[in-house]
Amino acid sequence: MTLNEGLRLPPAYYGTVDATMLWVGLLHDAWRWGLPADQVEPLLPHLEAALGWLGEHADADGDGFVEYVDTTGHGLANQGWKDSGDAVRFRDGRLAAPPIVLAEVQGYAYQAAVNGADLLDAFGRPGADRWRSYADRLAARFRAAFWVDGPYGPQPALALDRDKRPVDSLTSNIGHLLGTGLLSDAESAQVAALLSTEALAGGFGLRTMSTDDAGFSPLSYHCGSIWAHDTAIVLGGLARDGHRAAALRLADGLLEAAEAFDYRLPELYGGDDRAVLGRPVPYPAACHPQAWSAAAAVLLLQAGLGLYPDVPAGRVDLRPLAGPELGALTAEGLKIAGVPVTVTVDHTGHPTLTGLPPSLTIPTPRRPTNPTHSPARPA
Repeated sequence: MTLNEGLRLPPAYYGTVDATMLWVGLLHDAWRWGLPADQVEPLLPHLEAALGWLGEHADADGDGFVEYVDTTGHGLANQGWKDSGDAVRFRDGRLAAPPIVLAEVQGYAYQAAVNGADLLDAFGRPGADRWRSYADRLAARFRAAFWVDGPYGPQPALALDRDKRPVDSLTSNIGHLLGTGLLSDAESAQVAALLSTEALAGGFGLRTMSTDDAGFSPLSYHCGSIWAHDTAIVLGGLARDGHRAAALRLADGLLEAAEAFDYRLPELYGGDDRAVLGRPVPYPAACHPQAWSAAAAVLLLQAGLGLYPDVPAGRVDLRPLAGPELGALTAEGLKIAGVPVTVTVDHTGHPTLTGLPPSLTIPTPRRPTNPTHSPARPA
């Protein structure tokens, strides 16, 4: 395929570093929501193939991290979700040279290894211990290589460059580490604090890059604009890890942006200061509507309801964001273990779930505590 003699791509192009790992997470999520065993089992060979890719092909130089490089010169320079050529920049604005080791990709790899191990164990397949050991080693390497000193205290770097130097800009990428299990509780709290700074959260959602970085521009495609799906993924991770205030702030910004765009969120919009402008600035070439922006509403709904099923374990956890700050919320027809259920969260934040199969229990609901966001160095 040739577009005006410019970008040249083959008929099938695989320039993505994260899709394989995210597919493992999707299968695990479907299983936890109650996908029947006879539908999961035929996919297990593909799970094993995905894990095999992670162990045998994803780490080209053998340093223990998942990385990417375009060896042809005709593909995408960057192969994470921020795939523009200038997306990976140091704090002073310099571009990082490939191969690139993205922070969030290591979180995806950790989660894929742990989730994959759970599925292998559940279905009597070998190899689970190998992948749990892989995850433990990856977490230790990440802790040693990625944490740097930033303007708001310790922070995970955006990436490592060709020479394994931390790319020290402060970006939304670090929010994708939440909920993966890669971070300790102290590290998770520090990331939540960083995501709550005005430099990242001062717009109508989460900026892709902080206003303190030299590469920042509110209408830069991946260095300062706001993407609905990115904000939703991060607020979902904040909610899952118990950082209620930080999650609510992003939810509020996303909802205000949705109202401004008639509840059809575009692909991205400007990362301008919310306190200065009364509405988000449209990005001129944004797709509108767009699939993963529409899917942001699904993550926002789940975080609002706080609905986290684990059908194989026989439980459904309820930890809603909805309540005094976000308002009351009801969803009907959600399916857990194939059965339609209704979830309601009243204005006080009290959740009610009806229609649940008798084989599933609901632990005593609790409102997650909001940890003190001190910039102490994570252990």
